[in-house]
Amino acid sequence: MPASQRERDNLATPKTTDPPSHPVATPGAGIGEELRRERLFDIEGRIARHRRRTFAVLAVALLLSTPELGAWWLVPFCATVIAFPLCERAMRRSRKPYAWAAIGWAVSPLAISVAVALTGAAESPGTPWLALPAISLAARFERRGVILGTAYIYLLLLASTFAIDPQAVIDRPSRVIFPAALVLGAVMLSTATVESDRKHRREALFDPLTGLLNRNALRLRLDQLANDARTPGGGRALAFAIGDIDHFKRVNDEFGHVVGDELLRTVATTMRSVLRGGDELFRIGGEEFVVLLPLADRERAVAVCERLREAVSQARSPSGIGVTISFGVTVVRGTPPPLEALVAAADEALYRAKREGRNRVEVAGSRERAQVAGESSN
Repeated sequence: MPASQRERDNLATPKTTDPPSHPVATPGAGIGEELRRERLFDIEGRIARHRRRTFAVLAVALLLSTPELGAWWLVPFCATVIAFPLCERAMRRSRKPYAWAAIGWAVSPLAISVAVALTGAAESPGTPWLALPAISLAARFERRGVILGTAYIYLLLLASTFAIDPQAVIDRPSRVIFPAALVLGAVMLSTATVESDRKHRREALFDPLTGLLNRNALRLRLDQLANDARTPGGGRALAFAIGDIDHFKRVNDEFGHVVGDELLRTVATTMRSVLRGGDELFRIGGEEFVVLLPLADRERAVAVCERLREAVSQARSPSGIGVTISFGVTVVRGTPPPLEALVAAADEALYRAKREGRNRVEVAGSRERAQVAGESSN
């Protein structure tokens, strides 16, 4: 069959394909975890600065109130001041920073509730202070953590008021209702603010068209791998592959950009369904994708890209459009070089794949063809 006829068939022949029978791999698991860790450390660092100022203000208030309330307030307050930096230091050194962040946060409402119990229980003026730790709940934790944290504060509120002097609460329910409402209001307002921040962070790291991680996320992931390579036992092989849809401009010119966008989503979904857990897929612009394969040598990288290439060649968009894709692969060991160096190395192989007929996988640094898909000259 002439090449031009094959091109027309591949671009416009509708074809029904069954969905993959295996589970869809979740791309970016490693980068997602790194983003959560980075955000946690960033939040803790920002809160720590303001926490010290807050403690200074509270210390002045406590000292001024000592003649009226007594010195009992100072005991839990001092315990909190000591516990926070200890938990923060442990959090940054631990493999489970979220657990230490939760412990550090839980100290504050516990200390406040103890102080409330020691200074009048339901009649203590300190009950509204439980809203202070509630403000930072949403910044530190996801929705489940926020719910559990709020329930924890309410439990401490009841334990330090109603459990000690139930008659005082029955006589004046506002002694518990007002601080409880203040806690809930603090949680709701802070959650709305944090959700807005998270939305903007997601938009900065995800491609809105395909839902894949973007170039910014790729750079962050490479930074993480570089840091891991400097630790004992790090520096293992890493495969970096660039996939470029063959003749994508022709699709936009002949069928329009709406169909082109539809096809990009199809290609992204198809490749994502082929990848296994730990493999990561990024869209870095236009019709270019990056596949990141930690711990993969040359043979495995080629095998994975061949599966991706074959899956893309068989897929069809909802409009019945099909395309092929070419891959350029580079494999590095030790500390990964900067993104630009990886792209340059993979591009060298990708350009060779384009020159030698497209719809194939080529490996950087070798003139030998990694593997050819067929005789297509798309």
